[in-house]
Amino acid sequence: MKNIINANIVDITNKTIYWGELIHENGVILSVQKLGEEKESEPYVIPGFIDSHVHIESSMLVPSEFAKMAVVHGTIGTVSDPHEIANVCGMEGVRFMIENGKKVPYYFCFGAPSCVPATVFETAGSILDCDDVAELLNMPEIGYLSEVMNFPGVLNGDPEMMEKIAAAKTRSKPIDGHAPGLRGEQAKKYIEAGIQTDHECYTAEEAFDKLKYGMKILIREGSAAKNFEALIDLLHDHEDEMMFCSDDMHPDSLEKGHINLLCERAVKKGVDVFKVLKAACINPAKHYGFKSGLLREGDVADFILVDSLKRFHVLQTIIRGVVVAEKGKSYIQSDRFKKINRFECEMKNPDAFEIPFSGQEKILVIKALDGQLITDKWITDPKIESGKIVQDQERDVLKISVVNRYKNAPVASAFITGFGIKDGAIASSVAHDSHNIVVVGSSDEWMSKAVNEIIKQEGGVSAVHKNETRILALPVAGLMSDGDGYEVAAAYSEIDRFAKINLKSGLNAPFMTLSFMALLVIPSLKLSDLGLFDGEEFRLISI
Repeated sequence: MKNIINANIVDITNKTIYWGELIHENGVILSVQKLGEEKESEPYVIPGFIDSHVHIESSMLVPSEFAKMAVVHGTIGTVSDPHEIANVCGMEGVRFMIENGKKVPYYFCFGAPSCVPATVFETAGSILDCDDVAELLNMPEIGYLSEVMNFPGVLNGDPEMMEKIAAAKTRSKPIDGHAPGLRGEQAKKYIEAGIQTDHECYTAEEAFDKLKYGMKILIREGSAAKNFEALIDLLHDHEDEMMFCSDDMHPDSLEKGHINLLCERAVKKGVDVFKVLKAACINPAKHYGFKSGLLREGDVADFILVDSLKRFHVLQTIIRGVVVAEKGKSYIQSDRFKKINRFECEMKNPDAFEIPFSGQEKILVIKALDGQLITDKWITDPKIESGKIVQDQERDVLKISVVNRYKNAPVASAFITGFGIKDGAIASSVAHDSHNIVVVGSSDEWMSKAVNEIIKQEGGVSAVHKNETRILALPVAGLMSDGDGYEVAAAYSEIDRFAKINLKSGLNAPFMTLSFMALLVIPSLKLSDLGLFDGEEFRLISI
């Protein structure tokens, strides 16, 4: 049966808009014809949005549930790096993501994780060696080599890292980068090794430095890391080398919007709408070889209808000729699946989080920055009680600890500021990249309680305030829920409000920020299960 759509047709490549007729049948566009001039009061047809870099696990949803929510906002596909679940469950985890994604009408371009574990300074659940990466890259569902976070390894010619890059080159598959702050000759050397993209730029100067050496830049706006304002003006002059991505997005953020929101903001900033749509629809599809349609005769019938090219409110999303979402409602159905996980640790007593005082006059404190993955260093006086260095809630010097979830081991603890938590603790088994349990709190008692709630559930995010406790269970690899996406979003919103209102955290996304405090490859101070880590010197250090 032929389907006829009359609307404003947006030809992004030729930068034209006209009133036209689009006919599709059996999932293929049969014709696109011009009937007249643009009618601004009528809907517009454009190719579907693509998120050019995202860790679906960070949404706390399995791929099928992520798709269920994303299509409402006009996103038809994602470039999905499964290294979160790979760090927990290895090859089995990557295969789980692929198979779950096949349950729904959506385009998943999964990557072969290049750095599992991310560093040797932490304990992960699995290792993906060169043979594993080569095996993944041979799979048709694997479209690229995931972000090469070990940029020191690239710069120093680490044999294993270079072999993984060579495996992607041999198979003509794109290679994603991850090199925050890398500039000048080092950036040039990193790019010349074959690295093609970076989503970690947090200044326009850094991004431009990489653009001039031939790298493509992803403008990231996620739940924690927000670089849109810093980078968006580059789109004026670099429309062919830029894309939009979320990187990490919690479920409540996904419920509100996705790439469509970045399009709206970019147009409001004065960026030409055709350049915006290139970054949102065309560039990622071409770079990663999506088999999705680009609104041409003979293409797969993948497109969306939006109310205007200013608001980008999505009226309808069509994938392979099927309406998958309409006027805020998703037609993708939830499905059952077999859960996978790895969780092997015992409950922790408060004394496991103690830090003995050994006479130091000053201590190093991690300074968390709202809306950024990077942290600063702060040197301050320790607060001493009964021969222990303890939290100083009045000065917002809280304790941060990482608990190994793969085996019983000593707890690593340090100090942090920026969370503003009062009389309680928050914890999470979503802790990039190895996904041990990370906790921040104003007393050891509350920290142990928050951690033990997660251990009971074999994964989740928890919050403790005096005698009140909240937990959102994440039984799939300790990263994702096995529930409905909208219900998970509501549950996450509730625990997020609890952290902000009851615990007084002033962070925009306290749990997302918490999840990155163990990400060692982002400077400057972080904490792993093995201890405090200096990301600039790339070594473990003392507090």
